[in-house]
Amino acid sequence: MHFNTRVTELLNITYPIIQGGLAYLAYSELASAVSNAGGLGQITAMSMDGPDQLETEIKQVRQLTDRPFGVNFAIGQHGRKFDHMVEIAVKEKVPVISVTGGNPKPVLDSVRGTGIKTLVLVAARRQAEKAEELGADAVMVVGQEGGGHIGRDDVGTFVLTPQVVDAVDIPVIASGGVGDGRGLMAALALGAEGVEMGTRFIATKECVHAHQTYKQALLDADEKATTVIKRSLQAPARALTNNWTEQIIALEKDAPGYEGLKTYISGSANKKYIYDGHPEAGFGWAGQITGRINDVPSVSELFARIDQEASDITKKWQQ
Repeated sequence: MHFNTRVTELLNITYPIIQGGLAYLAYSELASAVSNAGGLGQITAMSMDGPDQLETEIKQVRQLTDRPFGVNFAIGQHGRKFDHMVEIAVKEKVPVISVTGGNPKPVLDSVRGTGIKTLVLVAARRQAEKAEELGADAVMVVGQEGGGHIGRDDVGTFVLTPQVVDAVDIPVIASGGVGDGRGLMAALALGAEGVEMGTRFIATKECVHAHQTYKQALLDADEKATTVIKRSLQAPARALTNNWTEQIIALEKDAPGYEGLKTYISGSANKKYIYDGHPEAGFGWAGQITGRINDVPSVSELFARIDQEASDITKKWQQ
């Protein structure tokens, strides 16, 4: 099926599908596979050990694909500096930079004038308007169904997307609860010009860093198998429900603050589950779309399926 939206034109991609940043999982293998399939693959800078590893991953992506790709900056992490990482992305002239989890202004200012396209993840209409004012080329709007960090207002993708579409002039990319052709077409019907998918890409063959236990948990989960943690920190985030997340929620009732929670919500605890396959010792991010994930295809197989589903819907609409 042929897609022609402002997102495909802006990013020079075939399908208006962006792979989410995916902390500790979005490396060159997955990013290049998504880009080769016609979407926009991304590597996630803030999961890297430092600028040297980021530079290596960027070069590795370029060895694996000649298609556009992005570098995601999740800048909301507690106190971690990112200026030197942005400098690497600019020096390497990456095609796209996306910003999630914090004030995007420093990154957008660093990128301005370089020709690099910029995407900003937002979870509210006002955030989208601000991103447009700051010069973002497009916004990705995440509803409360999404995995990882979501908005504080518990507004779903189906309502939030058209609200943002009506509020800004730049292209809008819908995120949260999207994992197939039906989700893509629904987003387009709401006025979005593309989608971002995160959880669905974890359950693919090229997401090689995700432990099989984590992938199997995504397959086994239904739409009710996730929970939102970190509400007490005003930074709600959706993860697979397990004993670890239940401990976090129990602790949050006493509002211990970041210091009281950091052992439980740390990157180390995340990696113990997603890398080592120990759900009793950590947590794994996931959106409600996990209830619709039933297999682990290759990225190219997933895109072919989405294309067919979208084509079938188009034919049905034309009847």
